[in-house]
Amino acid sequence: MTGMHAIQQHEFGPAEKLVYEEVDDPVPGEGQARIAVEAAGVHLVDTLIRNGETGGPFPLPDLPMIPGREVAGTVDATGSGVDARWLGQRVVAHLGMASGGYAELAVAAVGSLHEIPDTLTPEAAVAMIGTGRTTIAILELGELTSDDVVLVTAAAGGIGNLLVQAARNAGAAVVGVAGGPAKVEQVRALGATAAVDYRAPDWTKAVTDALDGREPTVAFDGVGGALGRGALELLGPGGRLIMFGWSSGEPTPLTTHDLYARGLTASVAIGPRIQQRRGGLRGLEAEALAEAAAGRLVPLVGQTFPLARAADAHTALETRATMGKVVLVP
Repeated sequence: MTGMHAIQQHEFGPAEKLVYEEVDDPVPGEGQARIAVEAAGVHLVDTLIRNGETGGPFPLPDLPMIPGREVAGTVDATGSGVDARWLGQRVVAHLGMASGGYAELAVAAVGSLHEIPDTLTPEAAVAMIGTGRTTIAILELGELTSDDVVLVTAAAGGIGNLLVQAARNAGAAVVGVAGGPAKVEQVRALGATAAVDYRAPDWTKAVTDALDGREPTVAFDGVGGALGRGALELLGPGGRLIMFGWSSGEPTPLTTHDLYARGLTASVAIGPRIQQRRGGLRGLEAEALAEAAAGRLVPLVGQTFPLARAADAHTALETRATMGKVVLVP
């Protein structure tokens, strides 16, 4: 067999455990297609799996493994039972926990493939197949209208920047909270009503001042911890807290008293809710790609790294040194 280059992980641990090696080319089996990878998405979940953390929703894979769950590229081979029309098609796929995306070649079930719209680059497509589908699920729960005042934590992140755009598209006022001047400027460039630096000790007051007496009706929170708690406390009576993760390392702390005191609601937009949605994950993926193809949601590909520098990509993501989606390019 011929060999390709890929990132292999032989043991759990820090980013340095990601090793650039030559391995055998994967061979597509029945119902599978092989993709010549042009862009591979890097996700915070990838870093948790790399560390061997078992507290998340995903089981740990057997080692050695090739990480990576999101790929875009061109189909260069197919297994038995696969329509020959797929050969040569530009496609994007979420590999699920099968992994294998940090590589020059990756195998995916043909049922997971989406053709990449002509208007999208591989990097943009790979941003929407995972991050985009989660964003669509969050927005469905949010049901934004022009009457809403929206607060987005980590607004310069892959999901955050899409939420800011969607709130703006709905005609809502939107305040994006981000860490550091460069990220704040990025949020402002997205069209946010206001952008606030959460590193400032009085960031919640800055939000209140920016809204000039209005109170947030919706808070989208993927950070949790103290930042998520601050977002919760900024909500006005009847406000909605919509949570989709805790990149800070802990969920937003809240009690039923918090909800009763101001008539708030708190919802989780990921996990079982996505799985139970009519149309499932594939429906969310298709809608995310369609929104991007139409230009209504423009994914921010903040940084690209050569495949061989996957460890650097992980480090940048873990230290919050990135904006938007992080992508590896073989």
